[in-house]
Amino acid sequence: MSFSKPAIVGAGTMGEAIIASLLRSGFSADSITILEKRAERVAELTAKYRVNSGSIEGSDVIILATKPQDLKTTLEVISNQIKTGSLLVSLLAGIKSERIESLLPKNVRVVRVMPNTPLLISNGMSVVTGGSSANESDIAWVQDLMSKSGRVLVMKEKDMDAVTATSGSGPAYFFAVVEAMISAATRLGLDESSAKTLVSQTFLGAAAMLKESGKDAKELRENVTSPNGTTAAALKVFSTNKLDEIVYEAMKAARDRSIELSN
Repeated sequence: MSFSKPAIVGAGTMGEAIIASLLRSGFSADSITILEKRAERVAELTAKYRVNSGSIEGSDVIILATKPQDLKTTLEVISNQIKTGSLLVSLLAGIKSERIESLLPKNVRVVRVMPNTPLLISNGMSVVTGGSSANESDIAWVQDLMSKSGRVLVMKEKDMDAVTATSGSGPAYFFAVVEAMISAATRLGLDESSAKTLVSQTFLGAAAMLKESGKDAKELRENVTSPNGTTAAALKVFSTNKLDEIVYEAMKAARDRSIELSN
């Protein structure tokens, strides 16, 4: 499947990341249209990327990157601009394909994507799933587009709420742990600047080891942990306070909220 005139509805952080992905995919700036209600944001992005703004009429693929709660009102505004046979790609957390399809003109196909914010630096994790009328070519096209900004998996729609709780919200969990470690380091006597450098580089190095070593997280953790050593003392505190259960409950809350958003 080949598309020539993409449109992005909702040009926030994720919408901008999609513009960059489209440009990396070979689309020319003048083939891309954005539809965004904030005039200052439109001015910013049209100046930065030289894309068009305004009506999406004539676009053959529409990428929806608004807030989930704005779905109905957004589609009410743009549905008469969506031509028959086009593809709509939804980046909205929690909103199932069936619900989106019910608000669209007939013969508009839907593919859902759950991306995350590292998409902005071409290190994103995206999961793609097709709606009831999406074909393999549609899914392959979306998969290729998202691969320009990171890794991509194709999964079943029933898994998307768990995906949202894992990779969609996952960067925030990481940042929260970084914040907590920086705070702890300053309480232990380090200055804040040094603490930020130590924690940030430690996580960057650990992530690189996980990616490049071919070893899983359990083995890498065990390699760092000498019996009765400093690391073992720290990990004992995690175990005593049931870190695994805390993480599970947090991710379950995110999964449950994703389910709520679909209702």
